[in-house]
Amino acid sequence: MVFLWAFIVGGLICVIGQLLLDVAKLTPGHTLSMLVVAGAILDGFGLYEPLIDFAGAGATVPITSFGNSLVHGALAEAEKHGIIGVVTGMFEVTSSGISAAIIFGMIGAIFFKAKG
Repeated sequence: MVFLWAFIVGGLICVIGQLLLDVAKLTPGHTLSMLVVAGAILDGFGLYEPLIDFAGAGATVPITSFGNSLVHGALAEAEKHGIIGVVTGMFEVTSSGISAAIIFGMIGAIFFKAKG
């Protein structure tokens, strides 16, 4: 049952993104930004963690989880270190994902040729 809910929730997040692209005619950058901000807002109100508990990878794999990670890290570090923790917390929690994206992007650019 866990796999079914992960598939449904992850699929619904993807459907929302696709509707923003196709129906609202937003650019991929705008759509990406809106989904990240939506994840951040949901975490700010304490709604994203219950979604992760319910859907598992269906909520942690889509880009909305990046916004959740930013806010979650910022709030956790803000409790410990005050206002400076807001900035450091965002980078502490998301640094591995950002680093992986940069490294794998570079590897892809080295081994594959762009078309066009």
